[in-house]
Amino acid sequence: MRRCPYCKVDIEGDLVKCPLCQSKLTGNGEDPCYPKLEAQKKRSLFYKIHLSVTWGLLIIGLGLDFLIGLRLPGYQDLHWSLLLAMWLLAFEFGIMRQFKPGTGSAGKVTKLVLIIIALWCVTAYVFGLLEITIDLVVPIVLAATITANFVLAMIDKNGNTMSYLLTGVFMGIVPSVIYLCVKSKMPLAWAICLIVSVILFAGAVIFKGREVAAEFQRRFHI
Repeated sequence: MRRCPYCKVDIEGDLVKCPLCQSKLTGNGEDPCYPKLEAQKKRSLFYKIHLSVTWGLLIIGLGLDFLIGLRLPGYQDLHWSLLLAMWLLAFEFGIMRQFKPGTGSAGKVTKLVLIIIALWCVTAYVFGLLEITIDLVVPIVLAATITANFVLAMIDKNGNTMSYLLTGVFMGIVPSVIYLCVKSKMPLAWAICLIVSVILFAGAVIFKGREVAAEFQRRFHI
């Protein structure tokens, strides 16, 4: 057992410094009191490597764009490094957080899709592709997300997925109706998204009626 010569306390385990005053301990160490968390160390190392790569790419992109003046062909006035920075920072602080333990699959899928849709819309606006993105890409991605959440809700035994399924259905139905009211004509992709949303909502009511009712009561206090 080791001992702190200043605090006059005995310290079990294999510590080298006193946990109270950080002075060097005397005596012989023992077996560690707690097991070493090798998996956590590996995750920490992976996170540091990926963080270094992310910031390295960000700095290189900003340098090539603003210092050297490197431009994309056909977009001479576009500072592409700002878009790169947006994606990298979103990847670092948004997307990577979805892979942390403790978050359900439905939550990860829904949040990840929302982040990517927002980033893609901004990028599409810059490159003049916003209309085709809203008319085609967004409804297809939403329909796929709602379908994935429906499957997860059917196999989920803890009841943690229903809120994401209902949120996805809401995101599918409301934009479709707004689009129809504003433009009086709904694109095929949005029509498919609306149909999928209604069908899967009906399926959730049929197969998980009590969970759906309980979710509405919990959310709206009814």
